[in-house]
Amino acid sequence: MRPKLVVWGASGHALVVIDILRLAGEYEIVGLLDDVNPQSRGLRVAGLAVLGGVEQLDELRRNGTTHVILAFGNCGARLRLAQLAKRAGFRCASAIHPRAVVAESARVGPGTVVAACAVINPGATIGENAIINTSATVDHDCSIADGVHLSPGAHLGGHVTVGEEAWVGIGATVRDRIHIGAHSIIGAGAVLTRDVPPGVVVYGVPGRVIRSVNEQNNLGEVSGV
Repeated sequence: MRPKLVVWGASGHALVVIDILRLAGEYEIVGLLDDVNPQSRGLRVAGLAVLGGVEQLDELRRNGTTHVILAFGNCGARLRLAQLAKRAGFRCASAIHPRAVVAESARVGPGTVVAACAVINPGATIGENAIINTSATVDHDCSIADGVHLSPGAHLGGHVTVGEEAWVGIGATVRDRIHIGAHSIIGAGAVLTRDVPPGVVVYGVPGRVIRSVNEQNNLGEVSGV
């Protein structure tokens, strides 16, 4: 009998995660949780019912659901809700697409999603509840912290380190041995040739610091939605 799993999220990224889980066939998906749109309760997404929000966790555990996967982009929220789910007795499931390439010596933490055509090379370490999105590549000996999101087509050279909850945008390129600080946002198409401090927004070729993440949020340009 397959373990029962609930998907926390009901938007675009959730569709990707559901597809990966179905291809792998390891879990029985019992439904979805959505705290962002409470009015979605009872609707069906990819053939699965939206059961409600966080208030459903206790009932799900009583009914034998043992696993949860966080299927939305907001990096900080993924880590916070993962901790909440663990305290409620759930285990965080990972989802690795069968057409992703993960080296034997690479390590992928619980709750992490590895999408189609992503590559994780030897010696790389991926933390918990991270997203390695479609066709992103993580070269040898990289260290990716908890809650990171590598967007589609992002490419990291060897020995790159990425701090907790950092966001690397679509098509960004990171030279080998670069360090990206925690909570920083790297814009789409940026090329990083030097280290990035924590909590900043970087755009351009070569990438340069534009503003702090706090300033970005105040402008209404919040990452992770």
